[in-house]
Amino acid sequence: MASPERSLSQVKDRIGASHGITDLSQKIHFYDGWASDYDQDVAVLEYRAPRLAVDCLASAFPSSPQEALLLDVACGTGLVAVELQKRGFCNLHGTEGSKKMLELAKRRGLYQQLSLCILGPEPLPAPADRYDAVMVVGALSDGQVPCSAVSELLRVTKPGGLVCLTTRANPSNLPYKEALEAELARLEQAGEWKRVRVHTVDQWELATSEQEAAGSSSSNPAFISGVIYLYRKQEAPQALAGGV
Repeated sequence: MASPERSLSQVKDRIGASHGITDLSQKIHFYDGWASDYDQDVAVLEYRAPRLAVDCLASAFPSSPQEALLLDVACGTGLVAVELQKRGFCNLHGTEGSKKMLELAKRRGLYQQLSLCILGPEPLPAPADRYDAVMVVGALSDGQVPCSAVSELLRVTKPGGLVCLTTRANPSNLPYKEALEAELARLEQAGEWKRVRVHTVDQWELATSEQEAAGSSSSNPAFISGVIYLYRKQEAPQALAGGV
């Protein structure tokens, strides 16, 4: 049961603590314990990534959203699914590493399929070239989805399909962000996908550390920034007519 009337200070302490956990098993344990309060906590923190990421995806989507099959990786309690449904995306699969988060996502009734999966140590439970779009919102940081797992997201995306990713751009996450962008660039240079859009958002969520919140007040709160990356998987090469 969610805790009543959690203060901004309490939420900052909790989320700030999560940013400092880099061990994957500890991170999953943290999210299991946070699940019941998660939605109200991120609302207090003015966390905007689900809506902004879905806006970015929808603006570039080439066909009818009603016909598309999407995968929401590290789906948490299903906040991304809520935004996707608002924009007409209704064929949704999700994966999540926290059992407690997954239980809450199931209760929303927005996913046709949900699977327990810890991306990085485990592959995604899907065949190659399955999804019209794949999203990872909020899980690309130290102790969660490793940069090396990006190629697995690409694997399950259809040729011509979209991959939408987000990460934080606050100082504590900059080393991860730099490594992530190097991996994104490597895949583009290898001809695996092409960048559609990179969008930096100044007001991603309220700052949680004292350093990042320095000089803020209730009337002028400090935010950290974040980034949305949108890539399109390369189409399969056309077979030559006639053969040799």
